[in-house]
Amino acid sequence: MTTTDTSDTSGTSDTSGTSDTSGTSDTSGTSGTSGTSGTSDTSGPCLTLTSPADILAAIPYLVGFHPAGSLVLVGLSHGQARVAARWSLPFPSGTLAPLGPLLEREGVTQVVIVGYGPGEQVTPAVDEARAQAAKAGVEVGEALRAHEGRYWSYTCDVPGCCPPAGTPYDPATSRIAAEATLRGLVALPDRQALQRTIAPVTGPVRVAMRRATAEVVADVRAGLAAAGRSGPGADSFAREFVAHGLVRVRAALAAHAAGERLDDAEAARLGLDLAVIRVRDEAWTLMDESHAGLWKDLTRRLEPSFSPPAATLFAMASWRAGDSTHATIALERALAVDPGYSMANLLMHALQSLLSPSALRGRLPTPAELDTAMGSAHAGWLHPLTALLDGEARTTLDGEARTTLDGEARTTLDGEARTTLDGEARTTLDGEARTTDPPASLSTAGAPVQRRGGN
Repeated sequence: MTTTDTSDTSGTSDTSGTSDTSGTSDTSGTSGTSGTSGTSDTSGPCLTLTSPADILAAIPYLVGFHPAGSLVLVGLSHGQARVAARWSLPFPSGTLAPLGPLLEREGVTQVVIVGYGPGEQVTPAVDEARAQAAKAGVEVGEALRAHEGRYWSYTCDVPGCCPPAGTPYDPATSRIAAEATLRGLVALPDRQALQRTIAPVTGPVRVAMRRATAEVVADVRAGLAAAGRSGPGADSFAREFVAHGLVRVRAALAAHAAGERLDDAEAARLGLDLAVIRVRDEAWTLMDESHAGLWKDLTRRLEPSFSPPAATLFAMASWRAGDSTHATIALERALAVDPGYSMANLLMHALQSLLSPSALRGRLPTPAELDTAMGSAHAGWLHPLTALLDGEARTTLDGEARTTLDGEARTTLDGEARTTLDGEARTTLDGEARTTDPPASLSTAGAPVQRRGGN
């Protein structure tokens, strides 16, 4: 199943260090689905839901954390969950406009809508979601509001079934929560807890990485000083730097595949290598979901000013693996350091548009095509790196990531070799659009879920 999470401030995506407040979306899929890209097969664990209380207990395991101040939509096909999407509340009118194409792509025939929060905040969002479902020809099986341990149904107004005061529920004591835990599924307390799983390392590990980074920086500075910033010597140094960087990218991927971890010096060196677009794009074109662990490790260990390339590569690997929630959080990290980092912005457009990761499969250039398009390395290729080293990007190695790489450094895959998302992919949920495969599937048993208490 695919799960989406949208959240941010002022209508921007929930990916650039902004709070999880409005108009962003996070989609991520759960297993137990098949037939669409970005979803898992049906061999995964399945949770069977028979009531609104079951739905409310299951949703945290779909989105990865217990939502609050949120709208969550679960799309089903033949009784099985195919997509779950979350938006932070409140969000601007029109935020849910891209929902229709997602429901069509995933073959959704019924949706369950849940809003978390007070009625004045939740009801307008639920109304918009119901309108979008109707427009897409999709049945609304249930629409709920949950707040302070009670829930109400928007589809039932029978007092005996749906009391005006709401129906008490406790997801912690639910059968669904117990089953999910036994199956190894996890629901963190909130989105901030999920963010902390990729936060920069601290303590002795940070001290060691800072020391290793300082040594690598000194070595590269010495090489740049000896070669000069322009002329044949500078071009020769650039060719050598890029060639070694490409080798180090492949060596790091091979080490990761073998279950090995880069030492501090290797990690720091690769962090500098990735500041050069051609080296970073080597990793981009070789991307596989199995690489996520390597890029997550570097995202956490690298000095923050050097982290945007690794964080964006981690986001890409996570997205391909069906984990759009982590993808969006990683992009937030990258864009908090460099709001103009083009690869992060490109990928954020895809997530905001609820695009399937299959949109990029088969459309990325090969390393050989990159070489043809970009030509021979020259001193200009090192501008992003020298900007970091010179302090022109206003960054420091102490974790205060304030940098922006200069404009020319913000292009991604160059020329015709640059992959782009088609126009439709660029219209958006204002926020995190995370298309993914969550860890478990849901199905509704037989009859429609029990409906309770409208408000």
